[in-house]
Amino acid sequence: MPHVVEGRVWKFGDNINTDLIYPNTAFRAPEAQQYKLTFSANRPGWVDQVRPGDLLVGGLNFGMGSGRPSGKVLRECGIAGVVAETLNGLCLRNCVVSALPAMQCKGVSGLFEEGDIARFDFSSGLVTNVTRKRSLQGEAVAPLLLDIVAAGGVLPMLVREGYVEATAYVASAR
Repeated sequence: MPHVVEGRVWKFGDNINTDLIYPNTAFRAPEAQQYKLTFSANRPGWVDQVRPGDLLVGGLNFGMGSGRPSGKVLRECGIAGVVAETLNGLCLRNCVVSALPAMQCKGVSGLFEEGDIARFDFSSGLVTNVTRKRSLQGEAVAPLLLDIVAAGGVLPMLVREGYVEATAYVASAR
């Protein structure tokens, strides 16, 4: 997975919690269908508009709340990267574990309008609005976290490094 992603922006405001990202109803849905309920409480139909490679810009406290699989469902929707004013630490870890790069950048909410084209460089922290030709410096993602994302998540990295047998990983993914 590249450390630089470019795509269309979807904007979400402040205090987006994991209940909004992954609502209770998703727990009862078949696993392969759970992502279709992403943001259904506050943006019904959003998941049907997302295209692979789209990017998410969040406000303050993005991903606050519990350890729901927000990174996993956002990636399954097609989101290729997340940049927020501030990210809840648990949400950041959840994204990295699921191979979804995410970082913080003060002022990012004002840099974009929904639909703009963005470029996020997670290794340098540079956030660029390609549409409006403006940039901000965010917080670069630590190299180890970028390695986890590039490996496809924590479990694939553990398999690659020889800590987990590939057959055990495949069996647990079922």
